[in-house]
Order: sequence, then structure tokens, then C-alpha cells
Amino acid sequence: MRFLRRSESSDQAGQPAVDPSAATDAEDEGTDGRPRTHTTPGKGRATPKRRDAEGKRRGPAPPPPRTQREAAKLAKANRPSKEDRRAQAAERRRRMDAGDDRVLLPRDRGKVRAHVRDIVDSRPHVIGLFLPLAALVLVAALVQNPVLQQYITLFTFVMLAVMVVEGTLLGVQVLRKARAKFPDEEIKGLPTGWYAFSRATQPRRMRVPKPRVKRGDTV
Repeated sequence: MRFLRRSESSDQAGQPAVDPSAATDAEDEGTDGRPRTHTTPGKGRATPKRRDAEGKRRGPAPPPPRTQREAAKLAKANRPSKEDRRAQAAERRRRMDAGDDRVLLPRDRGKVRAHVRDIVDSRPHVIGLFLPLAALVLVAALVQNPVLQQYITLFTFVMLAVMVVEGTLLGVQVLRKARAKFPDEEIKGLPTGWYAFSRATQPRRMRVPKPRVKRGDTV
């Protein structure tokens, strides 16, 4: 009997209409109801390598020089200019005069040696006449006068004796003061005393590093 069956038109009429946009929204939503994030499209080019981004050029190292002439030519090409060498030497000299430990000789480095220099520079010394005395001996050897040579020789021996005594007393005093100021440092007697003696024999203007204290200052 036909009236007991549902017509196909009624079945189609009973189904709700599907909106294409709703279907798209449903596909975009995940299982938790949150919208899915869309994938960002590519930038259309490959990521540059680090060396390319930094602008560094890499490659095989240049071959070493095969002859002495090539080595000399390469060294001359890499050598700084004359003005640069003069500027570097002047800067190094300035830092040495200022007492910078980074450029000083190993014998002059350290706070103990700096304190020894301050003690020596704080007062005048007879030992400072050592170089003028040596020049006087040279002049006496050139002068053909026995009497003058005799007096100069006697004066030289007396001055040398005074210098030895003063140098010994200076070394003992410097060592005592340095050990009192730096009790935790290992200070050797002979090297410290000889360093003070050699510093005192130099004229004040020629001393390197330059004196930090004036004569008469208390150290």
C-alpha cells in the first residue's frame, strides 16, 4: 500500500539543510571545540647559512711560502707601517713609565717591587753617583798626569766603599719594610736587595717605571 510508505520527497524535506560555511567551520574546530590554528605559508626562500649571514668568507687556507723570498715578501706585506710601529712603541713606553704590570719586565712586576721602588725614590742616594764616577775613572785613564790619576783613583775607592755600605744598608731596610707591609708574600732577601740597589744607582730621570713619589715623602 502506497500510503504507508514515506515518500522520498517527504524524507528529503524532513532533513535540515546543510550550510557550506557551517561545514567549513566545523572542520576548522577541533575535538575540544577550539578553532584550529592555520599553518603559516612558507616565505618562499631557503634560510641562509650562518657564514653567509655573517658575511664571512671561508675556504682553504692560502699555501705557505715555498722560498725565503716569498716568506720575506709575505712578512713585509703583513708588517705594520712605520707610523704604526712608532705609535705602538710610544704607547708601550708610556705604559711602562706609568707602571702598568702588563707591559713591565718580569723583574718590575708586582706590588712588592712597586713598594720597593717607592722606598728608593723617596730619598737621594750616594749610589746615584755611580755612573758619573765611572765616567770620572774613564777620564783619569785618558789624562797623562800621574798625580791627578792618583787622586782620582783614591777618590774612586773611597766612593766605592761608601756605595757598598749604603747599598747594603738600603737592601736591609727595604727588605724589612717590604716584609712588614706584605707579610703574606714570599719576599727573598738577595733579589729584593739587589733590585733596590740597582734602582738607586740609576739617575732619577732615567728610572723606569717613573718615580711615583717625591723626595722626602714618607713611604
